[in-house]
Amino acid sequence: MRQYWTNAVLALIALTAGQPLQACLISVPLKLEDIQYADLVVTGRISGYRIIPDMEARRRQQELPPRLRQYLTNQDSFLGDYARFDIVVDEVWLGNAPKALTVTWQNSTFALPSTMPEGRYLFGLRNPKSQAPPLRGPSAVFMPNPAPEFLALLQAPCAAPFMFEIDSDRAAAIRQILSKSE
Repeated sequence: MRQYWTNAVLALIALTAGQPLQACLISVPLKLEDIQYADLVVTGRISGYRIIPDMEARRRQQELPPRLRQYLTNQDSFLGDYARFDIVVDEVWLGNAPKALTVTWQNSTFALPSTMPEGRYLFGLRNPKSQAPPLRGPSAVFMPNPAPEFLALLQAPCAAPFMFEIDSDRAAAIRQILSKSE
């Protein structure tokens, strides 16, 4: 019986200390009208996409007792991880932008991709210093932007990000929404 409780406590600690990557218990639908939260909407190409690891979470994991660490041996990503990439801007749909800008992407909805496919995308971006993203998910985790000097990809927690292939139906719908608000 003692072993049962020890394992139960270890499992509970592993769940909380390890910060599981999937922070949403329920995914919520993307609402294209949330583009109103964007400070900048551009089309362009991704350059220099990379994952910035949360080194503090990894340090905390290494400080756990060995027996507890074994529960987390396969965990290679944490909620504090984020992506940083440059956008080579083709066209500005909302706001003012330079020809190239650096942005961040914190994704509490699902794991960040290790690479991004080439191509042209529409990006909805927000200034993390001025406003929070729209909140939709009842189980959402909202973390502070680790690099507030950069614009952030617009994404309501537990919903898809505002990053669409340029020839997609969603990009066309965003253009329509923005033209109506002018």
